[in-house]
This record gives sequence, C-alpha cells and structure tokens, in this order.
Amino acid sequence: MPERGRGTRHVERVMGTVFSFDLRDPATPAVTRALAAAVRLLHQVDAVFSTYRPDSAVSRLGRGEITVDRCPPEVGEVLRLCALAEQRTGGFFSATAAGRLDPSGLVKGWAVERAADLLLAAGARNLCVNGGGDLRLCGEAAPGEPWRIGLADPRHPGRLTGTVQGRDMAVATSGTAERGAHITDPHTGRPATALLAVTVVGPSLTWADVHATAHMARGRAVPVPGYPALAVHPDGTRTADARFPSGDTS
Repeated sequence: MPERGRGTRHVERVMGTVFSFDLRDPATPAVTRALAAAVRLLHQVDAVFSTYRPDSAVSRLGRGEITVDRCPPEVGEVLRLCALAEQRTGGFFSATAAGRLDPSGLVKGWAVERAADLLLAAGARNLCVNGGGDLRLCGEAAPGEPWRIGLADPRHPGRLTGTVQGRDMAVATSGTAERGAHITDPHTGRPATALLAVTVVGPSLTWADVHATAHMARGRAVPVPGYPALAVHPDGTRTADARFPSGDTS
C-alpha cells in the first residue's frame, strides 16, 4: 500500500467516550498545535454541555439558574441548531425528549466537526476524527485509497454488521450497542426500540448525527436528500438507501 509518510495518532477520553485522531500526513508544527487545540476544544465542550456535570452551563440552564444570554456563545449556537433539527425531522429529534434539556444528540457530532476543522485550517488534509463512533473523514487513508470504516454489530459485540467507505464525508451511528435503548421517541416519551442501530453518511457530521438519532426515535429510516442511511433491525436484517456507500464486497 502506498504511504504518505509518518502521521500522527492520538486518543483522548472525554465527554464520556473515546475520541481518536488519525492524521495520515507528516506532522507539521502548525498541525501539532492544532491537534492540541482540538483536544482542548473537546474538554471545553464537555465542561459547557455535559448533562452529568451539575456546574455545566447546560445543566444550570436546564435548572433555570441562568439564561441563554448568560451562557457561553456556543450554547446559543447549539440550541439554534437543535431547534432547526427538530423542525427538519418532524420533531423526532428533540433536545428535550426526556423531559429535560439535553442537546447531546447533536453536540458530539458538532464537536467532532469543529475539531476536524481546526486541523484542516492548520494544513492537515488526510485525517479521521472519531468521537465514539461519529466520524469526520477528510481526504484519503492513503494515496488512491478511500477510508474504510467498520460498523459495529449491535447484537454481537466485537463483530461487524457492515462497512462504509469513501472520501471527504461524515459517518454517524445511533443505536443500542453501547448504552442500550437510551433514545426516546419525543412524541410518546417511550424508549425507541424498533431499530437496533442506524448509520447515516453525508457531508456534515452535525446533520448526519441528527438524522441518525431521529431515525432511531422514529423507528425507521426515512429518505433524507444527501444523507443515505443503513438501519439494523432487531432480527439482524439490514435495510439501506441505494446511495449508501457500503464497502461490503459480499
């Protein structure tokens, strides 16, 4: 396989999950500084948006102790995106689905995207930023080689249910593999159990993440232009949009 030269890999535990950075180009001083800035960004996002930290801005906002204008500016940005997401998904994405303020269904993908943008602005071109299974893929894995990502099988830990491959794209997965049936249908208030997992691919990780969550809450993946989906059902069968970029060869 052709090589680009020595790249950089980094793993960071933050936001209750594992984030990994896989940079396939030689590290320059600017990219090294950007990687450090991206890691700081993730911890800052966690401090502001964590629903598990009673002192986070989102927790305090949810309890009515402060208003949005007293929060860091990114809170207002995320809540505006959440409102737009609720509108675009017919209410199946909601930052208050469980009866309390929780924009987590959007924040992780949004944070990964911002971290990747810092690296791109510093001159990185071929990279993967993975936040707990939500990925921003830029450029190629190697010259002439697309990125190829395995999709975890929600019924069998350690196995794959399929693969996705491509260049310059976002991949978001929502499902039961790590946290069980944690997604709630905002219209009924009940846990969403009709699907085990949904993977959505598209140009924006923020919106791929939103649509994956909404499909899970809805119990089926509906067509969304530019964001094809693959759904895993409780019996293990899979349904996918015709444009879903599967890397499966069988």
